[in-house]
Amino acid sequence: MSNLRRVLERQEREDEEIWRKRAEEDREADEEEEEMVVAVCMLNESRQHHRRRAPNVDRHRQSQGKNLLEDYFIPNSLYHVSKFRERYRMQPHLFQKIMHDICNYDTYFIQKYDAVGVLGLLPEKKLTAALRILAYGATAEQVDEIARMGKSTILECLVRFCDAVENLYTREYLLKPTPRDLQRLLQR
Repeated sequence: MSNLRRVLERQEREDEEIWRKRAEEDREADEEEEEMVVAVCMLNESRQHHRRRAPNVDRHRQSQGKNLLEDYFIPNSLYHVSKFRERYRMQPHLFQKIMHDICNYDTYFIQKYDAVGVLGLLPEKKLTAALRILAYGATAEQVDEIARMGKSTILECLVRFCDAVENLYTREYLLKPTPRDLQRLLQR
């Protein structure tokens, strides 16, 4: 009988140990679940306190883009080539070449539809914004008044334009001048 009693006691201890381990695992799982619920609640609460985005400003981008094209970029445009040269500090064909190269380099400059289905800005307009900052030292706010683009968009255009120009033209145009180049420039 004592062997039977020992076996039963051992079995009872093993069963108690199994139940104790299960209870501990359940308690740990409950604690983890509670921590996850608290984390989700905190995340939801923090999201509710974030400022909402300001509504988009209707800058009439389609009509402004059409005006820009009619002013400078179509045959028989409103302004003569000399006015283009004065305002852009380059010939129209050079602008077109740069625009073509940059659009092929970075698809950001290609006009496309946004997530809402609204047609985006013209490549000419994006390049014009970047060039006005570089050519005239204008601020993004000043360019916004002329180009009717948001400040962040203007700055994005500028950064991407500079990156594209550097990557596309460094080998050919952005080299240190040779003594011969300097002599030629000084003779002018």
